[in-house]
Amino acid sequence: MHRRTLLFTALATPALVTPAPAQAPWAPDRPMRIIVAFPPGGSTDVVSRLIAEQLGTALGQPVLVENRGGASGMIGTEFAARAAPDGLTLLMSAAGPHAINPSLFPSVPYDPVRGFASIILVAIYPLLMVTPTNRGPNTVAEFIAHAKANPGRINYCSIGSGQPSHLAAELFKARAGIEMTHVPYRGSGPAVTATVAGECDVLFDSALSSGPQVRGGRLKALGVSTAGRLASWPELPTVAEAGPLPGYDAYTWNSLVAPAGTSPAAIARLNAEVGRILASPRFRAALEAQGAVPGGGTPEEMARFLESEIAKWAAVIRAGNIRPD
Repeated sequence: MHRRTLLFTALATPALVTPAPAQAPWAPDRPMRIIVAFPPGGSTDVVSRLIAEQLGTALGQPVLVENRGGASGMIGTEFAARAAPDGLTLLMSAAGPHAINPSLFPSVPYDPVRGFASIILVAIYPLLMVTPTNRGPNTVAEFIAHAKANPGRINYCSIGSGQPSHLAAELFKARAGIEMTHVPYRGSGPAVTATVAGECDVLFDSALSSGPQVRGGRLKALGVSTAGRLASWPELPTVAEAGPLPGYDAYTWNSLVAPAGTSPAAIARLNAEVGRILASPRFRAALEAQGAVPGGGTPEEMARFLESEIAKWAAVIRAGNIRPD
């Protein structure tokens, strides 16, 4: 019998095959940290702390939240990109540093795609399209018609140049074929106050900050920026359906990522554990209180989502010749 035949026979005979030992799932051997590229107290920080508490319980190691704010989120994002790819340092990424800044700034000190390994989409934060209560249009379609009848006389507030509220309005302007003048403010609070006072005709802002003003009758919500309606605002149509502006979809988000080179085993375990957290009633209730929608999905889906977000906002930034403050 030829040697090749003997080898084939040995490999094909069950009695002679030694099964490979089952590998235990990846687990951290010391405390972990989630980098937040913003100061404490914001939505990214809040969701990171919610995740950290429950993830630490699931993995049997403390998970700490480390705030490294500055430079529009780029300081913390760069720090995470340069961390050891051992699964112990994660980044709660956000739309600004990961999908907007690479096109908004001449350069960023990290590669938003190749510099990280995607784990899971954590949350989406829809924006409300709001207007002063004592002014004109009551629907998205009426607002578009009003803007077309008054070219150059309509303005919109944002929470800052290059921020999601700015880009959401620019995307709306382009899709609707209208002219609006941008009036940037430094933060959501001043922008909401200006809109309540009638200094701005429209503002795209988070449900968390503008929602109470709408429910209190001080602002009027015309639509929600996401492709689907919100469970917490079921009566509010989407901008896409109310325009109608087919395909209009704008929001900010958080996702969990790790430094590039992190092992597939670590990514798989983290995706599974965080996925369970996202599906829990406790986490979903906490997110809804923040005006957010829970995420989920596979690492591959998150990677595709990120690439689509980068491309979408790059096109808006180019078309509007948008520059940072």
